[in-house]
Amino acid sequence: MTSNDRIRVLIVDEHDMVRRGLAAFLHVKPDLELAGEARDGAEAVVQSELLHPDVILMDLVMPRMSGAEATRIIRQRQPSVQVVALTSFEDPDLVWEALQAGAISYLLKNVSVDDLAAAIRAAHAGQATLAPEALRVLVQAQVTEPALGSDLTPREREVLALMVEGLSNPQIADRLVITRATVKAHVSHVLSKLGAANRAEAISIALRHKLVPVT
Repeated sequence: MTSNDRIRVLIVDEHDMVRRGLAAFLHVKPDLELAGEARDGAEAVVQSELLHPDVILMDLVMPRMSGAEATRIIRQRQPSVQVVALTSFEDPDLVWEALQAGAISYLLKNVSVDDLAAAIRAAHAGQATLAPEALRVLVQAQVTEPALGSDLTPREREVLALMVEGLSNPQIADRLVITRATVKAHVSHVLSKLGAANRAEAISIALRHKLVPVT
């Protein structure tokens, strides 16, 4: 196997012993290669741009700049670089922050050598590897996060449907036999709950997410 075939890995961790251990692990895997090391997130950003690694093993809790923030910057600047979050912490907030920042995988440092090697190879191929803790956070988020528009009242849904039909506030007031001030309040609530900046965006969201029946 030539050096061009190896997966180049940047190790980011504030602890010297951890970096040495991970570097030693890479040396015994013929398809993996140590691209370099960094002691914190800020250094990781610089080293990533200098060394162009394929995969980064990123600790999350570090001085100067967190691993999540470094991941966000690196992924914005170098979308081809994959980040594997490798941490000692099982904090759900850390899991969510790392994945939101663009990490493809989330593993705990007690992962086996073979599993870590497999995760690096998978990341390089664009495939995620998640520790059970990370999976629980994602499942919980899916279970607890309300669907867009689920908090709209029946009246607000009526107003939204008429907005989609193209009716103005005065026309909606006439149709529903309510005051224009009431319509204006309903429209404001609809925009707020849908996270829409204006009427047109609210209509677009309603159609895209099928929040109202379309005739």
